[in-house]
Amino acid sequence: MASLESVLVAYSGGVDSAFLGITASRILGDRALCITADSPSYPDHHRDLAIGTARAFRLRHELILTSEVERPEYRANPANRCYYCKHELYTHLTAIARERGFNAVADGSNADDRGDYRPGREAAREFGVVSPLDEVGLTKAEIRELARAAGLETWNEPASACLSSRIPYHSEVTEQKLRTIDEAEGVLRELGFRVFRVRHHDTIARLELGRDEVARALEPEIAGAIDRRLRALGYAHVTVDLRGYRLGSLNEALKLRPV
Repeated sequence: MASLESVLVAYSGGVDSAFLGITASRILGDRALCITADSPSYPDHHRDLAIGTARAFRLRHELILTSEVERPEYRANPANRCYYCKHELYTHLTAIARERGFNAVADGSNADDRGDYRPGREAAREFGVVSPLDEVGLTKAEIRELARAAGLETWNEPASACLSSRIPYHSEVTEQKLRTIDEAEGVLRELGFRVFRVRHHDTIARLELGRDEVARALEPEIAGAIDRRLRALGYAHVTVDLRGYRLGSLNEALKLRPV
């Protein structure tokens, strides 16, 4: 980090980018700037976490607006949708870095990300984005422990991703779908669930829950509340995936090499 001399951090507020931002700020001071990209695909909950962490650690922090949802190739939701999202993000961040004299743009990718299908990393390479956590071989578990030691309250926050990741590939991404998903996941959070995704299959909400939380969702009172509130959002059917939550479940239909 010190060798970069100045850095602009792509800061979503998740544990990886938060730890990266905290570390950059500690080492580089005001030569580190954390930027959060706000758009319809960004969950409200994680925007709040990003702002809260930035305030708690007194990070230099700014929000910018990105327009990936307006790009036809992104809305079409191909298997490499994330490439277009990150292309939009890094177009903005590298321009800001040039204008303000930052030597590098850094993201929070870690060593565990190497084995998953992540087309956004192709965009990162194209724009010369560096990944300090990955470069030193830090895994997610190690980052969580370092974040806990640094005093980050969200060190054990479940992994997240943009709301578009809840929509099956080749089903159009729209702002209305994204709002519905965000509100539906807000319902589960209010009801006390911790690890979850609401997979959006048009009129069907398929709930992926942590394995230890599936049974609770099936309790009559909780099940009734979930069903009632998600139907009020426009879903005709609310289902629980008995296999529970698993990272990148919509990639299961893909037979692609890691990017």
